[in-house]
Amino acid sequence: MATTTPQHGILSEEQQRERDEIIAMLTKAYWMEIETVMSYMANSINPDGVRAQEIIESLKADVQEELGHAEQFGQRIKELYGVVPGSLDFKAEQTYLQPPSQQTDIVHVIKGVIEAETGAIEHYNAIIEFTEGKDPVTNDMVIAILRDEEGHKRLFEGFLREYEAEGLA
Repeated sequence: MATTTPQHGILSEEQQRERDEIIAMLTKAYWMEIETVMSYMANSINPDGVRAQEIIESLKADVQEELGHAEQFGQRIKELYGVVPGSLDFKAEQTYLQPPSQQTDIVHVIKGVIEAETGAIEHYNAIIEFTEGKDPVTNDMVIAILRDEEGHKRLFEGFLREYEAEGLA
């Protein structure tokens, strides 16, 4: 069975440069999600204290959602004829999401999550802007993922406001 290259759209030969740039942006998003999964998992296991339980439960749920986002980014990379990278290409960047030295420091975790979600929102908006009019499939997918990230950020901003109102942050 012979394959043919589309004459129009992001899969066409004439849009190879744009496709390569989209793949690079999606690869960065993929790694952001994978790193967030690792950080959220650690931060859903390590905290101690009664006040930590709601944060722990929220992060445990978010781990599954973020893993799903990574999988979507990986699938789209492949659909665009890219290669999903392996673990040797991973470089950690989320210093702000490292577990705190005191396992009762829930504010540190909350602020780290807000920073991670803010970074994701900024990067995903850049992907959306770049793919507008060029790659509607990637554009739609990232818009849906952006909505999840904005919801996560808003939830954790609420947690932080509660801690601030009680003088704990």
